[in-house]
Amino acid sequence: MIDYEKELNAEQLRVVLEEEGPLLVIAGAGSGKTRTLTYRVARLVESGVPPERILLATFTNKAARSMLSRVETLIGREIGGLWGGTFHHCAHRTLRSHATRLGYATNFSILDSEDSRQLINTCITETGIDGKADKFPKGDVVGDMISLAVNTETQLLDIVAGRYPFFAHRAEEIAAVAAHYRKRKKELNVMDFDDLLFLWRELLLRFEDVRELYAGRFFHVLVDEYQDTNRLQAEIMDLVASQHRNLMVVGDDSQSIYSFRGANYENIMRFPDRYPECKIFKLETNYRSTPEILHLANLSITNNEHQFQKTLRAVREKGIRPVLVPTRNVLQQADFVAQRILELNRGGISLGEIVVLYRAHYHSMEVQMEMTRRGIPFEIRSGIRFFEQAHIKDVTAYLRILHNSRDELAWKRVLGLYAKIGRVTADKVWRFLSGISDPHAAVFTEEFKRCAPRSATPGLSRFLETFRILHGCDSRNPSVLIDVILKAGYSDILQERHSDAMSREEDLIQFANFSSRFESLEDFLGELALLTSVNEESREEESREDRVVLSSIHQAKGLEWTAVLMIWCSEGMMPLARALKEPGGEEEERRLFYVATTRAKDQLYLSYPLTDYARGMGNLPVSPSRFIMELSSYSMRAKDRPYDHWQIDEM
Repeated sequence: MIDYEKELNAEQLRVVLEEEGPLLVIAGAGSGKTRTLTYRVARLVESGVPPERILLATFTNKAARSMLSRVETLIGREIGGLWGGTFHHCAHRTLRSHATRLGYATNFSILDSEDSRQLINTCITETGIDGKADKFPKGDVVGDMISLAVNTETQLLDIVAGRYPFFAHRAEEIAAVAAHYRKRKKELNVMDFDDLLFLWRELLLRFEDVRELYAGRFFHVLVDEYQDTNRLQAEIMDLVASQHRNLMVVGDDSQSIYSFRGANYENIMRFPDRYPECKIFKLETNYRSTPEILHLANLSITNNEHQFQKTLRAVREKGIRPVLVPTRNVLQQADFVAQRILELNRGGISLGEIVVLYRAHYHSMEVQMEMTRRGIPFEIRSGIRFFEQAHIKDVTAYLRILHNSRDELAWKRVLGLYAKIGRVTADKVWRFLSGISDPHAAVFTEEFKRCAPRSATPGLSRFLETFRILHGCDSRNPSVLIDVILKAGYSDILQERHSDAMSREEDLIQFANFSSRFESLEDFLGELALLTSVNEESREEESREDRVVLSSIHQAKGLEWTAVLMIWCSEGMMPLARALKEPGGEEEERRLFYVATTRAKDQLYLSYPLTDYARGMGNLPVSPSRFIMELSSYSMRAKDRPYDHWQIDEM
């Protein structure tokens, strides 16, 4: 028998030993949530509940496998009958048995994201829409629209109007494609990932016998990371638990940060409304961080109005106070980060135990460059390296053809951005341009439009419009040119090709600000080429050594590091100005700040520049984040002047 009193603290023990009924467990950061869930399952099995009458829903199969493996170790036997896995995994098992009720054969196939994109593109064509024409979204963008509509239970037309207003004039056509996509999936006997959840709920709602079968089977239903569930997932769990009402949900409302993916914050907040008889437990004992870090985190989150009140308490002894680091500008901020990483490493902290956190991927641009210059190995968790992203390389290609009219690779990349210009057509256009002494002048000839198939003429005409504006620009300042590229047509290309067009455009605005530090286009392109070369040369070496992690806060959730350096803790960046325009945006941004601070075990540094460069306005003052200002009662260690290579250990 497991000695639960010995293995668990008092808070965890109360959850594990609770008998029945709906249970809401508010599990603070670092409070042993996984341990509590694991022991809860073990206790149920040990007390006589058949494993096949337990369902454990998680967000990753890895989490489910880890918990179930630990349960088997605890009780000393296998529990193969227990349903444990992701929501999609459980949906798949259910649909394999009952798909015929919904008009599918039980041997249906599941589309991955690439399969789904290709089928949507086929549906665009079959609907009679020219998918390669201007101002119609690509298949993956349409797929993102459909997915968000399904997972948030929102009408597709409302999704287009609210999230993709630049496609509002094509909304009816997008809806027609979505309808045809549903029809084609049924004909082909295939489901995409969103169908798994949607159809699982349909089964339970429409067929009482199916609902009673599963609601009767699962005597206990447990849900991990409940704050991240969307409407569909919460409704499904309610239906599966409808007979016995033994639904235990575990999560932390203070770490609900995925609304952009469709996660519904109201699921956890309104659980007591849906289950008035539920018992609420709080896990507030933190095993990760020092008391000083937790004090800061507790203070920050108290400013949110809509939350379950809790206070994280540290098990660990006194540590180092968090440090607030104002810097003169963003370049000095990057210098501070790199210098402090080297100092921490010399002090015995491995590079792999250090993380740099930020709100948006482009915030890491200068840090990436400084670490590359200093030879500090790092890995990016928020995406690929900033200068290697497709949209950055697209805009750089425009600059390259302006600088070097014989740059074949740059010409082909830029031409390929336009409708009906594929690899073969781009080759034909390049052969025409390369055969003339001045390729720039050749673009403005009548022969230019006739050098490719007629179907490519609209695309070439659109390129010509952009190139004419770009070529006629008086300045050869890279910052000005990037701004012209965006306004002269590339912004539209982003909207047509990418569901995160707004975020990519923000990247490019910051890219333009960064480029303004170079005196000439030649210097700027040369620096980019050298940085890319250094990155490529260091990849193989990096794979064999510890690396500092550079990560967005979203990607860092659930992880921990000895030292956390959070950059751009300034108003407009953290919180992100764009996010503040969303309903509930400020509170979610504050939860992001809370998540970032609670990743730190021993040391926490919050940095921001005092000035930032804006094109046309020069260096402007930057205000510290409102989340920093809210901590005025908290005494962080900070210098009375900007960072200037001071040794933090001497403070």
